[in-house]
Amino acid sequence: MAQWQEVQLLEKTYLEKVHELYSEDHLPMEVRQYLAPWLEDQNWSRAAEPHSAEAHMLFHTLLALLDDQYSRFGTRTEDFVLKHNLRKSKLNLQAKYRECPEQLANVIANLLREEKAILNRGLAAQQAAAQPTSSAPMETDRQQKIERRLVETRAAVQELDREVRHLEELQDTFDFRYKMHRMVANGAPASPELARQTEQLQAMLNSLDRSRKDVLARAQELLGRCETLRDFLLEELAEWKERQRRACLGAACDTSLSHLQTWFTAAAEGLFQLWRLLWALGDQHAKLTYLHDPLETRRPLLESRLQEHLSCLLRSAFVVEIQPIMPFPNQRPLVLKTGSKFSVRARLLVKLQDRSHRLEAKIILDQHPPDVKGFRKFNILTSTSKTLVQDDPQMEGLVCDFRHISLKDQRAGASGKGSKGASEGLPAVTEELHLITFTLDYKYQDLVLELQTSTLPVVIISSNNQFSSAWASVLWFNMLSPDPKNQLFFSAPPAASWAQLAQVLSWQFSVATKRGLDEDQLHMLAEKLFGLEATPASTLTWARFAKDNPPVFCFWTWLDGILSLIQEHLAQLWKDGHIMGFVSRKRERQLLKRKQMGTFLLRFSESSRDGGITCSWVEPGEKGQPKVRSVEPYTKVELKSLELPDIIHDYQLVAAENIPENPLKFLYPSTPRDEAFGKYYTERREVDLLEQKKYLNQRLIRVSSRQPSEPWLPEGMVEASPAAAGPGPDQLEVLELGTEQLELGASGLEVLEALEQELDLMRFDSADSNMLRGGDPYLPLPDDVPPPVLPGNTLFLGANDFPPLQVDSKDFQ
Repeated sequence: MAQWQEVQLLEKTYLEKVHELYSEDHLPMEVRQYLAPWLEDQNWSRAAEPHSAEAHMLFHTLLALLDDQYSRFGTRTEDFVLKHNLRKSKLNLQAKYRECPEQLANVIANLLREEKAILNRGLAAQQAAAQPTSSAPMETDRQQKIERRLVETRAAVQELDREVRHLEELQDTFDFRYKMHRMVANGAPASPELARQTEQLQAMLNSLDRSRKDVLARAQELLGRCETLRDFLLEELAEWKERQRRACLGAACDTSLSHLQTWFTAAAEGLFQLWRLLWALGDQHAKLTYLHDPLETRRPLLESRLQEHLSCLLRSAFVVEIQPIMPFPNQRPLVLKTGSKFSVRARLLVKLQDRSHRLEAKIILDQHPPDVKGFRKFNILTSTSKTLVQDDPQMEGLVCDFRHISLKDQRAGASGKGSKGASEGLPAVTEELHLITFTLDYKYQDLVLELQTSTLPVVIISSNNQFSSAWASVLWFNMLSPDPKNQLFFSAPPAASWAQLAQVLSWQFSVATKRGLDEDQLHMLAEKLFGLEATPASTLTWARFAKDNPPVFCFWTWLDGILSLIQEHLAQLWKDGHIMGFVSRKRERQLLKRKQMGTFLLRFSESSRDGGITCSWVEPGEKGQPKVRSVEPYTKVELKSLELPDIIHDYQLVAAENIPENPLKFLYPSTPRDEAFGKYYTERREVDLLEQKKYLNQRLIRVSSRQPSEPWLPEGMVEASPAAAGPGPDQLEVLELGTEQLELGASGLEVLEALEQELDLMRFDSADSNMLRGGDPYLPLPDDVPPPVLPGNTLFLGANDFPPLQVDSKDFQ
């Protein structure tokens, strides 16, 4: 649908604004109505450029189309008024713009732009009314001021344009009469008529002088309005850059440049038009000047002020739209690896007026490197220059898109190890900050500019194992550095408050896992870092956050390991809220002891460097008191073999009469296990003997046996360490089928040896391949076998109460 058709469907409030737009006699609304599709298809902004041949062509085409439309009307009475109005409109346009079709092109371009803005606001209002719960951002007070100031500036520029043309007419009239007077007065004797003509010429010159002063005063006032508008735009741009910086860290921020691009382009167009008007005044001054001519003294000052203002606006309009980022991992920008491709994009937010030469941007790495010993230097292996192009016909700006760039360390055979620099007193690789700079040369008449913009500092690594530390540097810098170009930030990095850090950590989980951290989880992390006295003002040093001190690993190493574990193995479980994640052991006991027996929760291990997840549940203890039990953490190694939902489903303890039992019954707070995890279970299928044994070897089934009087683990237990020397009398060993580890008291070893033999001897029954023989305790009993009855006096039996397993090989085929 054409823009004009959409405009006519707007609500009454916005239609009134359209009527106001066409209330002045710039372009009659009937012309807009009859030539709507053709007007919208032309590039009026390009035609508005000075001495444009396209403007003359479009002007004559417009008049011809009006003639064609006029001829379409019939002889009916109702057509008579329409024909009259259309003929009048054509004659007015012809008389007004015959000598300056560029002005008509500029008027139409501005009207179409204002129309589009009204249409967008009207459509946004309709969508907001249709969806009242939407959280569409409201325009800020400054944004409203920008919109108003742009409208005022356009109107002031158009009014100044009329006054300059009127001034030119006065000057031409005076010049003609002055020359005629000189021809008549040359050699003629003095007479009252000549004296009267001289007085008239003096009066005309005085009027011309006043008009020149008025025009210069209006130009100065307009320039003041433009400077205020520029200040508003620079404030808005600074906020956008801060939003982009936060978005790089994972915040959900609007980094669209559409509004800024519209505003910068409109502001620049006003300034360029004012530049042309001052040049027109310069031409008038060259044709006619006199003693104390204001154009001779005041116009150069205005031009200088305008040039400074335009230079500032254009330099600010050159921005980095997309910060440097590698294709993978694509959610963490500003970390680059030597030899790997990355991309970066810069945008000029205004459409420049001069098209006589190609605009080419160049890219430079570390244009002014810091004077630091050992600071690395890199070569850019691909082309370092790109031509600015218009990437979207609907957008006014120009972009230079550098893709597939790669870097190479200038040092021959440089290893780039992060610890090497630190050991030699040089800056660590992951704390070394580099800047990528774009430069662009631009010339418009007497205005010659070099535009520059820089990316946020990047960290360059040479090995993937440096990536986590490099990202920690990016987080710390952009969280705390007030100067986005400070390459020496890590020479004395400041501490971060917990209020700052908590927000950034939650962003990491939101980006990587689609679920941020809640208040309880953040509180647990704060207590881990600062103890029970943690407050939002508590501070953490850079060393504690990101500096490993083997064998102790730092906070970020631990947290990033958990992020990696979630991304690779637990993404959907975490996103769906089934993993409580960050909860202290004390809080864990408080939560579980209030719940029914068999309630369990999932939390992340605090002792696993590369990320681990453990399960804790509540069961009856001594004297009927609830006890909380935990298992050794599952890491990436185990989760590669079997997914966590299957582990939870298969988790079993050997209870009375050698009957396996799953103690995990309800996911905290009270969701039945299979209801919570059923949709994640892996579909099982029967395979041949070798595949079946392989499957069983991968099942991480935990088995336990203990005396009724034996404590499981002491209250306040810590997670078992794989490096423990061996079980004590009150400790449990750990069994994982396939890794030959078993949770078992010494009294139950005979039972498990028999169990292991039975598993090895299992075969498929050729008569019924769906059933396994051998009394497999890990498979459900047939329907015709009654369930075993446990003794009522105790849940667990001693080792002597287990009947010995009798396995007869004749029972297997």
